[in-house]
Amino acid sequence: MEKIPEQKHVSWGVTFNVSWAGIRRRFFRSLVTMSGVVLAIAFLTYMQIMNKIVNALIDAHDPVLDAILQAAGVEIHESGSNDSILLLIILSLLACFVGIVNSMLMSVTERIKEIGTLKCLGALDGFIVRSYFIESSVQGVAGTCLGCLLGMIVSIVVAFMSYKMHVATHFPWLGLFEALGISLLTGTLLSISAAILPAYMAAKKQPVDAMRVEE
Repeated sequence: MEKIPEQKHVSWGVTFNVSWAGIRRRFFRSLVTMSGVVLAIAFLTYMQIMNKIVNALIDAHDPVLDAILQAAGVEIHESGSNDSILLLIILSLLACFVGIVNSMLMSVTERIKEIGTLKCLGALDGFIVRSYFIESSVQGVAGTCLGCLLGMIVSIVVAFMSYKMHVATHFPWLGLFEALGISLLTGTLLSISAAILPAYMAAKKQPVDAMRVEE
């Protein structure tokens, strides 16, 4: 009979496979978790790219373009009223953070017996923490990438609808990549931070108490 290795020898690759299997088993719940991240990051990306495009059009100092901007409600000579936009972005990111934490805590609650079984089979706290951390982080990072893509597409489409081909002439490519980088970094850090608490709580479940829970 083959000897079962100690948990300290379980590699990150094995842990990732276990986490990926958990995501596939709960695919629709994972989609719900990701949807909150996608929408929040898409909003962040949209606001940043639109701001970069509008600033690039203002900096062109084209009288015709200035008239189009003013007709669209853009204050050409003022650039300090971004407090409300910043507040909306912060609130959306907080909603994203809370959504990931809540969804993963619910996942821990409904999988108490599974955690208890793993611990009875010898799984250490470190293995439980890594598997839940990877599971929630993968969902968050995937949602972040989709959110960046969605926000970029929507912002470019809206900009062309509002300002026509002037956008192509004065498109801020550097600003676009800067906005995508900020959104990607923000969403990734947010998702990883939100994954810590559920992973810790999953590892602290006692095997006896977990196995006592009824289905």
